[in-house]
Amino acid sequence: MTTTKPSADCPPQTITSRPPLLTRPLLLRFVSMIGASVSFFLLLSVVPAYAAEAGGGGAAGLATGSLMLATVLGELITPRLVARHGYRATLMAGLFLLGAPALVLTVSGSAAWIVAVCLVRGLGFALTIVAGGALTASLIPAERRGEGLAVVGVVSGVPSLIGLPLGLWLVGQVGYGPVAVAGGAAALAAIVSVLGLPDRAAGSENSQESVGVLRGLRTGALLRPVVVFAATATAAGILVTFLPLAVPSASASVVTVALFVQPAAATVARWAAGRHGDRHGSARLVLPGLLLSAAGVLVTAATGSAAAVVAGTALFGAGFGIAQNATLTLMYARVSASSYGTVSALWNLAYDGGMGVGAAGFGVLAGLTGYPWAFAMTAVLMLGALAPALRDRHHNDY
Repeated sequence: MTTTKPSADCPPQTITSRPPLLTRPLLLRFVSMIGASVSFFLLLSVVPAYAAEAGGGGAAGLATGSLMLATVLGELITPRLVARHGYRATLMAGLFLLGAPALVLTVSGSAAWIVAVCLVRGLGFALTIVAGGALTASLIPAERRGEGLAVVGVVSGVPSLIGLPLGLWLVGQVGYGPVAVAGGAAALAAIVSVLGLPDRAAGSENSQESVGVLRGLRTGALLRPVVVFAATATAAGILVTFLPLAVPSASASVVTVALFVQPAAATVARWAAGRHGDRHGSARLVLPGLLLSAAGVLVTAATGSAAAVVAGTALFGAGFGIAQNATLTLMYARVSASSYGTVSALWNLAYDGGMGVGAAGFGVLAGLTGYPWAFAMTAVLMLGALAPALRDRHHNDY
């Protein structure tokens, strides 16, 4: 594999020049990024709650699981679509598929209809994050990759910070229909901004040796960060889907606070990890990110304690933010620019596949054990990623 230098594993000792980071194309890219993030996160907890009103916790898990399943499948094919149609067309299609179905979410309350909407939105989300992620990476100077991805994390993190708690609050004020329409409109309105972004000609992916998705999954330098990040993402899917159901109804306000604290901690930690990674390397941040995430889920298991729930989600958010930046920075550093689409696909596969598996599996587990024990068992299962995390600290086989 081709390595881009300076790498995240071995950062430069001195930096003689720092190219500009916030260029016009990157700032313009932020517009479509914010539109997609608002659309996704505003409805991420709202749709499961809407499904749960008709079908209970199982329906809630099915809604999130189907969203993530479609996203995962879409991420597998998006690198090919980008190679054929370029960044802009793929990104515009993704924004449309993410936004348009949300406008008709509340036409029916049946589980089949909700799942169908989630499947289409999941495909759209896949196109936006893979095509958009590869495009974003190409706009960031390699010398400032960690910091640049941290800035991207802040820009995409703010909508999650606001959208997750805001969505549920708005439902209580105006109902599901207007909130769903607002989520859909956010993605659709961002389509016009994509026209001003740079593009890559169709087929130019073949101008350099490119690592495909399947080959990437067979490459330890990419697979190890994927596995570690997937473990943390599993817990993320569980928290956003089931925390509103696990916390006693008398403490509903605690959920709103927790769903604000978690992405806030993740955003701050992702920024700090990016700046640290550019100066000292990102490889040694992967393990702390995993351990903090698992510890946070374990603390959250005390669902009857408001302090434990808020502290646990804050701790998880910090670990999750560190893991996000460290794993993605490492993966981009270990490939050439022609494989950025593959890195984006693999990393987002870990993100969305983990969230989907977590949401679907946790619903079954919690039905057998109750929410507190299910959270505790999730924390233990996350530690299964310790082996690849430890090995990655000692192997730079790329």
